[in-house]
Amino acid sequence: MMEAVMLRSRKRWLLPLALAAVLAGCGEGDSGGEKSAQAQQAPPRPAQVMTVEPRDLTLDRQYPAMVRSNREVTVMGRVEGILEARHYEEGSRVEKGDLLYTIQPDAYQATVRQREADVQSAEAELYRTQRNADRYQRLYQQNSVSQQQLDDAKADLRAAQATLAQAKAALDAAKIDLSYTQVRAPASGMISLSQVNVGSLVQPPEALTTITPLDPLDVRFSLPAVDALALRQQRQASPGPLQAALTAPGTGGASTAPNRLEGHVDFFGARVDESTSTVQAEAEFANPDHLFLPGQFVRVSLTDVKRYDVFAVPAVAVTEGLKGPQVMVLDDKDTAQARFVSLGQQAGDWQIVSDGLEKGDRVIVSAIGSISPGDKIEPQPFDGDPETGQDKPVADGSGRQGDDAGQGGKDDQASASGSAAQGEDGGEG
Repeated sequence: MMEAVMLRSRKRWLLPLALAAVLAGCGEGDSGGEKSAQAQQAPPRPAQVMTVEPRDLTLDRQYPAMVRSNREVTVMGRVEGILEARHYEEGSRVEKGDLLYTIQPDAYQATVRQREADVQSAEAELYRTQRNADRYQRLYQQNSVSQQQLDDAKADLRAAQATLAQAKAALDAAKIDLSYTQVRAPASGMISLSQVNVGSLVQPPEALTTITPLDPLDVRFSLPAVDALALRQQRQASPGPLQAALTAPGTGGASTAPNRLEGHVDFFGARVDESTSTVQAEAEFANPDHLFLPGQFVRVSLTDVKRYDVFAVPAVAVTEGLKGPQVMVLDDKDTAQARFVSLGQQAGDWQIVSDGLEKGDRVIVSAIGSISPGDKIEPQPFDGDPETGQDKPVADGSGRQGDDAGQGGKDDQASASGSAAQGEDGGEG
């Protein structure tokens, strides 16, 4: 019995000593692995690198706008009278010259007849004075009448001629007033509701209705002063119309694109708005199917905007750092360094850099997400495709993959140590 007690007490002392020895061995193994990993330097990582050079880019710019119809006209009543009839359907399309209204014409027809009679009377008076003037001319040549009598006859002739001219002018005015009793469309377009009911008295000038031409349409929009200056330079370098596209957000379906029209910019403002620092512009679009209406909010896209002599990098080469946008550049020793930059506009897959880069800088454009400042890089030529910079697996057999392998070795050592301890406990048991 005494021997059993002593044996159990000895096991209690031996078990802690064995565990301490195993843990000490594991610690030495980990320290040795870390020293070995530090001693082994990772090889350079392959990555595509582009040299920064000035380039010309084409980009698309979009601006909010509102559809206008500068050709919209208000149909006015120009003579007084009772509105006898309306000859169109409200909300329909009318063509230039179509009869819209009839104003009571009776009084104006009577005026025309009166003016016609005045013309006939003036013509008769002219005939009489002409005969008298001819007669006095012959008598004067025969010394039968005096010079004074001849001059009076000629004056009467000229007065009769003037009276006839006045009568004809009055007749023309009466006919014009009569024509105004038939109100016709001054332009083609969609006609609005009538503002005067049939049977009402029209008193000029009075608005009767409105006609809105829908083809073509004019769209006025504002663009930043910087864009306006660049577009003016572009038009000077390559004269010709600047192409534009018009889209209506929210008009598309699940499988259809929003309504779209093609046109061109036909006006740029000559001054900058001090309050908004923008310049007014206007574009014209053919609208044969009447898909767009005046007052509608739309977006104008300028599809061929040029940017000359700018620095640009693939958009995937730009990342967000602690202080803002940054790119990875290579120094003289092919070491990656973070460079903070100021960004301009984006042209497709290219990002314009307005500040932070200089000509000749080498920018890393691939595997951006797996490269950190201080990493050694094996530069490879840039293939020219800005989408190449998307992160892809780099099978270099070293670097972080090596670190992961080392970590796995440590885990294996820990597992082996645990197994040894468990085996010893089992033996003790």
